[in-house]
Amino acid sequence: MSNEQSVPVVQILNEAGRRRTFAVISHPDAGKSTLTEALALHARAITSAGAVHAKGGRRGVTSDWMELERERGISVTSAALQFDHRGHVMNLVDTPGHADFSEDTYRVLSAVDCAIMLVDAAKGLEEQTRKLFAVCRHRGVPVITFINKWDRRGRDALTLLEDIETHLGITPVPVVWPVGVAGNLRGLVEAANTEEMLRYTKVPAGTHAALEERLTSDQAAEQEGEDWETALEELELVLSSGPGYDQEAFESGKISPVFFGAALTNIGVKLLLDAVVDLAPSPAPRPLANGGSREVGEEFSGLVFKIQANMDPAHRDRIAFVRVCSGMFERGMNVTRAASGRSFATKYASTVFGAERTVVDRAFPGDVVGLINAGALRVGDTLYTGRKAEFPPLPAFAPEYFGVARPKDISRSKQFRKGVSQLDEEGVIQVLVSDRRGDQAPVMAAVGPMQFDVVLHRMEHEFSCPITLDRLSYQLARVTDPQGAEELAKARLTDAEVLTRRSDEALLALFADKWHLSAFQRAKPDIMLRPLIATAD
Repeated sequence: MSNEQSVPVVQILNEAGRRRTFAVISHPDAGKSTLTEALALHARAITSAGAVHAKGGRRGVTSDWMELERERGISVTSAALQFDHRGHVMNLVDTPGHADFSEDTYRVLSAVDCAIMLVDAAKGLEEQTRKLFAVCRHRGVPVITFINKWDRRGRDALTLLEDIETHLGITPVPVVWPVGVAGNLRGLVEAANTEEMLRYTKVPAGTHAALEERLTSDQAAEQEGEDWETALEELELVLSSGPGYDQEAFESGKISPVFFGAALTNIGVKLLLDAVVDLAPSPAPRPLANGGSREVGEEFSGLVFKIQANMDPAHRDRIAFVRVCSGMFERGMNVTRAASGRSFATKYASTVFGAERTVVDRAFPGDVVGLINAGALRVGDTLYTGRKAEFPPLPAFAPEYFGVARPKDISRSKQFRKGVSQLDEEGVIQVLVSDRRGDQAPVMAAVGPMQFDVVLHRMEHEFSCPITLDRLSYQLARVTDPQGAEELAKARLTDAEVLTRRSDEALLALFADKWHLSAFQRAKPDIMLRPLIATAD
């Protein structure tokens, strides 16, 4: 036991072993927010589940707190929910549900140990799902697959599994199989116990967990007939032709355990939650930027993976979300920010889900802590006590949309500067500046155009400074150096310029299209023009 930790290392390791930190990833409209609520419902973290499009008195989902999210029925921010299940502490980190916010999703996935990939039974694998799966593969995050909306008409189960294997290059291994085709869900059968069928009775609007009934194989055959026999035949076919479930293969990304169900009516959700406990890995040593790793039982270290302001309109505060990577966090402890070497006290710490907060006094590896009003922190920061630790930086995605921001009312320039600075620090948008335009006209750089909608909304409603965004014709960004900036300036190109990214002082060369980029590269082959991460590949 070190001087910095008030509990023995063995207790920290035991607590870490109880943690499961995971995220749900999906294409928009696949049911991610609904599944998030359903998982929490089954763990009794909430009393009733909400739906994204609230109707008939149903409330909106707890995790979607921003007005813009409620209006559009999507998630564009992320939140964290902690609850208990079967003696384990579950940390569910919510992710943005729209493709335009893939950069934020990438950051969230740096804070989890497992992901649930949600697939729409009718639409199958969609573009954003494929990209997010590629991010998981890139980050080494094992993936559990949940095929959702089986209570509606959809595709054939065998075809869906074939698509997963073909397009994602991972072997799907059924853990749960549906009885009945999509749109006629009769029940579920577990691969480990084909002598029973689970039948579900829906509750009104899916506001509470569906009632579960277990039928013996004989009862299922008598009552469900061909549907039961077909389910067993299909399950046997898939299992006999594949490698079967293997924990090492799962954690190394070679296989993905597959579940079927319907999040809206809470069918199959408990089986999925049990699987997170049984299959998802607990926190492990984390690689350091300069080599080596930070062991789970060492002194405290944490990664700032998200910063969000004004989650509570009444307080207008700023929260830094920190994934605890090693040791024990204690509220009020002094930690060091690796980037600056400076120490600060963590006086205000909470767990945060939507607008709901709970003060946290202690947290262990795998937990997510919200540090309130920690103004010095930035996305990607490492915090630590004891032996210095610094985790690899979180990469920035390549922006493809650019617009010059200006306040509609020049007298509100102070609010304008504050708002732009805040959104930049949160990672909502990349802010680019130049001597040519000055601070009064920064260039907003986005991975997807909906990021601009969020900027416009938040500048007006949170910072009382409506702005205009004049779109620029650039589509490509490359990292360059002072020599490259000088050569581009000499070239006096009308379809290219170099701007400085405010967050890290990186020089970004912007081009109208790939032909203008290629032409400049041919003329100046020795100039550095390094690609950023353009996709999740």
